[in-house]
Amino acid sequence: MSDDDILFLLPDDEPGETAAASWPVLVVDDDPAVHEGTRFALSGYSLEGAGLELVSAYSAAEARTVLARRGVAVILLDVVMETDDAGLRLVDFVRRELKDETVRIILRTGQPGQAPERRVIVDYDINDYKAKTELTADKLFTSLTAALRAYQQLKRLEETRRGLEIIIDAAPMLLDYKSMQRLAEGVLTQVGSLLNVACEGILVLRDHTGPQDAVSVLAGSGCYQHLVGGDGTGPLDDAVQEIVAQAFAERRHTFGEQWSTLYVHTASGSEIVALLKADRSLSETDRALIALFTSRLSVAFDNVILYERLQQANIGLEQRVVERTAELMRANRRLAMQRSDLRRANQLKTEILGTVAHDLKNPLAVILGRAEMLGDMIEANPQPTEAMHAQIGHIRETARRLTGMIETLIADAMNDALDIALRREPVDVAGLAREVSLANAPLAETKGQTLRSAIPDSLTLHGDAERLREAMDNLISNAIKYSPAGAEILVTVAREGAETVYAVRDHGPGLSPEDVGRLYGRFQRLSAKPTAGEGSTGLGLSIVKRIAELHGGRVTAQTHEHGPGSTFAIRLPDGDGEAA
Repeated sequence: MSDDDILFLLPDDEPGETAAASWPVLVVDDDPAVHEGTRFALSGYSLEGAGLELVSAYSAAEARTVLARRGVAVILLDVVMETDDAGLRLVDFVRRELKDETVRIILRTGQPGQAPERRVIVDYDINDYKAKTELTADKLFTSLTAALRAYQQLKRLEETRRGLEIIIDAAPMLLDYKSMQRLAEGVLTQVGSLLNVACEGILVLRDHTGPQDAVSVLAGSGCYQHLVGGDGTGPLDDAVQEIVAQAFAERRHTFGEQWSTLYVHTASGSEIVALLKADRSLSETDRALIALFTSRLSVAFDNVILYERLQQANIGLEQRVVERTAELMRANRRLAMQRSDLRRANQLKTEILGTVAHDLKNPLAVILGRAEMLGDMIEANPQPTEAMHAQIGHIRETARRLTGMIETLIADAMNDALDIALRREPVDVAGLAREVSLANAPLAETKGQTLRSAIPDSLTLHGDAERLREAMDNLISNAIKYSPAGAEILVTVAREGAETVYAVRDHGPGLSPEDVGRLYGRFQRLSAKPTAGEGSTGLGLSIVKRIAELHGGRVTAQTHEHGPGSTFAIRLPDGDGEAA
């Protein structure tokens, strides 16, 4: 045990435990003369500054009524009254039914033969046995004084026992508190219960671990309850503040007529002062119980202080865990973005390969068609020289455009698909549409199809001519591919409101409900099949949609209710447009 756990008691200036205002003594006898003689013999009796309160009962039954409603210190009891053993039965009533073990019982009998002394002493819980003939005034004085002192000692023992029971019961409860304020409230409650008095008070903490030895009121009862949470200096009146300061300075318990202060020093460096104002001065027994009770309070307060520090440490640890978790989540997001970029790069590679295969196929088909036509012209006799030169020019122009497409694809392969920039310039959409239609005319002729146009002389907007050519070429080649032999394909260019619309109507099988949901997906093949066994990559419409969105436009598809076929249209805004 450290010196901080030793509690010093201030020496008491009082002579001892305060006596009762008067000692209650019950005289039970059926002879009125005995009552008068007793009062006469004990007149002027005083013990520790208190006189006697003599209460008379003239039968055992009357004594039962008195004892049932009040307590007494000593009973002067006759044995033979309404019955031969009425007094002895009253002894059993007191000890067994009332369970009063502190009251002192002195038997006085005028007929010793009917209540032999030895048998009575053994069989009944009495404290003295006297014959009335031998009980002189002096002997009565001596017997009564001895009985009152024994009663006083037993009351002290009973109070001590009750206090120890309260302390034992309170100890585990106080150790269970996890809040300093709740513990302080519990201490004040237990002190009031321990002393069995109505008391008011405050419990003040001085924490040396805080800034400038911070002082705070942890709990208050009675008129001091409103001070809870104060700083211990401002809210307290001058008299109370002085007492608290003195208690912290003296570092010990002090007991006074009105105020008592309890001092506790904890191993964690905190100091606690409980200031009590009771409705009576504290006895020696009270002080001893208080000293015992407070001797273990430092453990309870340290328990709460360490718990609160642990909670603060846990909060700090949880905060660090949260911060670390956030860092890991950010790192995971960065990794996910990098993985997404890698996936997109890989997807871009696949798309580029598909786009190259698709976009190069159409110009090559045009070249092959023109070459076949040129071969037929060579075998003709006479040879149509001008027509042959025209086919050679078409082949040369298509090969030149094919070379340009390859160069464009190579340039695009160096960039992310979402970062491709358009080369915006004024574009004659009408003239571009005629060129694309003229370039695809041989493909239509090989299937006996008619490629008809409804195109104005000129219609200009800002855009990328090569990208738009690519989109138009995809729509016309799809129309030729999925329309039956001998069908008519109509290409139109028109201004509709704020949009310039390039549309291609075919005479194919139209779109099924399943086709609508996957119309613009990459590598998605529709339910319709090419009518001449042509190949399909499933990229054409997705490329058209992407080009239209880069120009700030959109692509629409419509299946005709009356008549076969569908109409696919590229709708571009008349302004500069913005990339989607």
